[in-house]
Amino acid sequence: MSTFGAAAANHNPNKSFEVAQPPSDSVSSLSFSPKANFLIATSWDNQVRCWEISRNGTAVASTPKASITHDQPVLCSTWKDDGMTVFSGGCDKQVKMWPLLSGGQPMTVAMHDAPIKEVAWIPEMNLLATGSWDKTLKYWDTRQSNPVHTQQLPDRCYALTVKYPLMVVGTADRNLIIFNLQNPQNEYKRVTSPLKYQTRCVAAFPDQQGFLVGSIEGRVGVHHLDDGQQGKNFTFKCHRDGSEIYSVNSLNFHPIHHTFATAGSDGAFNFWDKDSKQRLKAMSRCSQPIPCSTFNNDGSIFAYSVCYDWSKGAENHNPSTAKSYIFLHLPQESEVKGKPRVGTSGRK
Repeated sequence: MSTFGAAAANHNPNKSFEVAQPPSDSVSSLSFSPKANFLIATSWDNQVRCWEISRNGTAVASTPKASITHDQPVLCSTWKDDGMTVFSGGCDKQVKMWPLLSGGQPMTVAMHDAPIKEVAWIPEMNLLATGSWDKTLKYWDTRQSNPVHTQQLPDRCYALTVKYPLMVVGTADRNLIIFNLQNPQNEYKRVTSPLKYQTRCVAAFPDQQGFLVGSIEGRVGVHHLDDGQQGKNFTFKCHRDGSEIYSVNSLNFHPIHHTFATAGSDGAFNFWDKDSKQRLKAMSRCSQPIPCSTFNNDGSIFAYSVCYDWSKGAENHNPSTAKSYIFLHLPQESEVKGKPRVGTSGRK
């Protein structure tokens, strides 16, 4: 194992564009503005940072714009739909609302009794949803100090996805709780994950008819909501190397083509088409895990972080090699546009 994490290992084998002045510790979430190419990263160094990303043909530049500090590590982030305001939450058990583009000061808008793992802005309801390890999901009107509603969860919140009116919450013990946000105070359905191991990430289908779930055991489940569509459900293996099995850390649907990306602790990211059940592109493995990733609003930029995910504990943390990176990949159409399986009928 002497070569593991050696200086010769390539942290950027895909020749992606490197974001300037990355966080000083591992990156926990990445979030692009829905309106422009502003990228937010949260980190275990207690910071929320913003960069402006600019494209000039095939060249990409990143300019650090601003940052704020939490009292403890930050775990999650999202933007308001106006592209002006950022929400961030984490181990200090609170969500800060940061009026980033107007230059305002951050203010606390949500509180839990344990770290906040997930945050989502729901523009159709004008509410913020927060999921915590205190086993609750809370909805907040950011102008009020108390939650509009507190929903008890069966266990700690690990993952959350919203595509109105669908919301899926993944908790400990492999629970997946499905909500119809037109009736948010009642569970629509509760299912056990189709994967046998701990849930790491979930992503609602763009058409709201189902969701993806990723686990720590290098596997993704494709799950439909409709009882009549259960025959279409399937799972597939990914982020594996022989007998080495890695966590699937991130699932992101492409905003235009509705294909999706997976990123894993093997240091790879891949693009997939669930409808034709095929991998569109496998990217080269980086020398450290990819804990989080995201597309920008038109899918022309895929951001991903490369850093230690602490899955092997502190004893395997080597500060001399464990630098944190954020990279920007420009997907080619062939990587992210779905295509029918070769040999299937229905010629175009």
